[in-house]
Amino acid sequence: MLTSATLGAHLKAELFQKTGSFKARGALNRIAALTPDERRRGVVTWSAGNHAQAVAWAAAQEGVDCLVVMWETASPLKVEATRGYGATVDLSSPDPSVAYERARSETDRIFVHPHDDPWVIAGHGTLALEILEDVPNVDTVVVGVGGGGLVSGVVTALEGRARVVAVEPEQAQAFRAGLEAGHSVPVETNTIADGLAPPFAGELALQICRGNVDSVLVSEAEIADGMRFLYTRAKLACEPAGAAATAAVLAGKVDLAGTTTVVVSGGNVLPQQAAAILAER
Repeated sequence: MLTSATLGAHLKAELFQKTGSFKARGALNRIAALTPDERRRGVVTWSAGNHAQAVAWAAAQEGVDCLVVMWETASPLKVEATRGYGATVDLSSPDPSVAYERARSETDRIFVHPHDDPWVIAGHGTLALEILEDVPNVDTVVVGVGGGGLVSGVVTALEGRARVVAVEPEQAQAFRAGLEAGHSVPVETNTIADGLAPPFAGELALQICRGNVDSVLVSEAEIADGMRFLYTRAKLACEPAGAAATAAVLAGKVDLAGTTTVVVSGGNVLPQQAAAILAER
């Protein structure tokens, strides 16, 4: 836990986690819950990268075979890291939706859903328990959201003890669309924050968060500003998705009355992309 006087908030620096994001929490919790038979069958998951790396790492820790289904445009950095943790990576799918169906077709393996699995969500909730340990008087927790796995874990762990603000890119609104529709709906995404751009949100995550979060949107320019702020002022080399929550605070879209903690959720970004954003190109 860090602090930023300029931002007026605490910073939960999850980019220092194993595999570079909060995703290791939920992945390790899910793998640890496998039965002996499930361990023998192995696991499969579907992800743009951070969840992929986390499941690959967690499976390796437990000696479980892991298949990760990604897609053709996934970040090469995240693909390489996932393979480095020992997983088999399938890149045959042209887009996230096709990759999802491909992963679900692996019925012999246990599917580890990135944002619709109670074990994964519970694991992510440990982040909020740590916030309560370090900042027991916290009034607001600001979290970037894609499919809803992290924010639903935070909501569950806080049990109403603090307001939760869910921040999405304007160009990737799976979570808000799901909240408004009352169920998960497919959306089109096009954002620099690839870690917050699933084609749909999780049904369980939406059920947990409905009526329990404030929803905020940030523009691509605001995400870039947040990333530059964290790099230059907080010395945190985060990825665009990891900067979304900070971006919302920086842009004045979150009321900072009381004590606020902002989650910096990950740091896995291609050097070329980071350099371009930091140089304002």
